[in-house]
Amino acid sequence: MIYCKKVFHKERKNEIIEISDKNRTQRKEGGYCMKPTLVILAAGMGSRYGGLKQIDPIDEQGHKIIDFSIYDAKRAGFGKVVFIIKKEHEADFRSCVGDAVSKHMEVDYVFQDLTDVPKDFAIPQGRVKPWGTTHALLCCKDIVKEPFAVINADDYYGKNAYVTLAEFLKQQEERKDLPVYAMVGYQLKNTLTDKGSVARGLCMRDEQDYLTEIVERTKIIKTQDGAAFTEDDGASYTPVSVDTLVSMNMWAFYPDVFPLMEEAMGEFFKEKVADNPMKAECLIPTEVGGLLEKKKAAVKVLSSSDRWFGVTYQEDKPMVKESIKQLKDSGLYPTYLWE
Repeated sequence: MIYCKKVFHKERKNEIIEISDKNRTQRKEGGYCMKPTLVILAAGMGSRYGGLKQIDPIDEQGHKIIDFSIYDAKRAGFGKVVFIIKKEHEADFRSCVGDAVSKHMEVDYVFQDLTDVPKDFAIPQGRVKPWGTTHALLCCKDIVKEPFAVINADDYYGKNAYVTLAEFLKQQEERKDLPVYAMVGYQLKNTLTDKGSVARGLCMRDEQDYLTEIVERTKIIKTQDGAAFTEDDGASYTPVSVDTLVSMNMWAFYPDVFPLMEEAMGEFFKEKVADNPMKAECLIPTEVGGLLEKKKAAVKVLSSSDRWFGVTYQEDKPMVKESIKQLKDSGLYPTYLWE
């Protein structure tokens, strides 16, 4: 089953080299020995933002949030970055982000396409929305052969979050019965915006910090009393504690997750799209929750002391710019990241 177009090339320090089996890093017997890869979900349409927010500058030097994410990942020990984008955005991504980054670490591009569906599946007429983050993740299954982290392109996660993920991936935590992955969780109150609704995966964990349940809420708003979510387009709202741990789509996986996600994606096309043909999405938090429920995997919940912020709406941008300025003024980042 194929869900995305193949990668056409990869870059290292501005050199174009062909992909072949010998170029791909293979798993060594007894575990992984290579640097982890950073997979960046950047194919979203940005409908609430009103533009391609993934490459919208947020400082005077023209850096984007994605630049700070890659910079933090590189100094935490990640060796490669994979951009999951739309083919029509490739030129913009290269000129605005990829060309500069490729001078410092290996860069791959893969393309998420609405038409990459099973042969027996008919795309609903009028559908333009991508199939979700699980569909996007499967775009890189043929090139990512090493431990990897997954993030959103338009979210700032903080330096320590990448250090935490890199350490987890290098330790290769195991349980005899299940593969073990990880997520970095943030308190809901630190991830809300005053400008509108947000999508968050609400998480519960046990005494050993393993994730026990994750529920995706696609429309959570800040209220006078804290926060609430709606499942009926605003007709009614259900309160939720602002101290609830939420997923911000920052994950640590190994390549053995791809067959599990392919199975989930197949079920999505067979059973879920018909309920909401124009907007149904197969989301990583939802499918991770399904793996937990079916006892096919375990997920360690990692914590980070860093502050998260992002640009869900245009109105969020001034806050993000000021936050980045403060981080640079404190010495956490140089004036120019890629010099």
